[in-house]
Amino acid sequence: MKLHYFPLSGHAHRAHLFLSLLGIDHDVVVVDLPNGAHKSSEFLKLNPLGQVPVLEDGDVVIADSIAIMTYVAKKYGATDWLPEDAESAAKVQKWLSIAAGQIAYGVCAARLVTVFNAPFNADEVIARAHAILAHIEAALSGNEWLELDRPTLADVALYSYIANAPEGNVDLAPYGNVRAWLKRVEALPGFVPFEQTSAGLRKSV
Repeated sequence: MKLHYFPLSGHAHRAHLFLSLLGIDHDVVVVDLPNGAHKSSEFLKLNPLGQVPVLEDGDVVIADSIAIMTYVAKKYGATDWLPEDAESAAKVQKWLSIAAGQIAYGVCAARLVTVFNAPFNADEVIARAHAILAHIEAALSGNEWLELDRPTLADVALYSYIANAPEGNVDLAPYGNVRAWLKRVEALPGFVPFEQTSAGLRKSV
């Protein structure tokens, strides 16, 4: 199993993190995004969108971090992480949609401004980030994990960009429940950290 990866991509990190949490052996292939390797004809055969991560599992090629995690969970029968019963599966899916929606257009976008000079309105995306973090803070009130009584794909999908939110000038200080949850994720066996930069609020750290 081979994961095409870029160290500063939260999408790539969440896929790598889930594989590591499950203890699945995989080779990590670093894609040279700064020099356009993701736009090469060879890489575009794997993912025509030219994005990381991409998972190769024999003849099976899966692009998109959420799709990769879903594939891995299904292949290895990881029902603790992706439940089979309808209600629990829907609860987890809700957070996967948030990862692709409010997290991507808030916390992730704010970090893209400072780390990759993305042309977003910083005030707008930071406001979006705080809106979803307030929602997550409330969801974690009295709960160790986002939805069920154990970590699931929901927690893995949201971890990476929230952990590095300060790089996008998104202050996590007001969110005690979120910060405690981050530490719980980081204490899981098989955890691998997301590479940090000195961007945003981390400039003074």
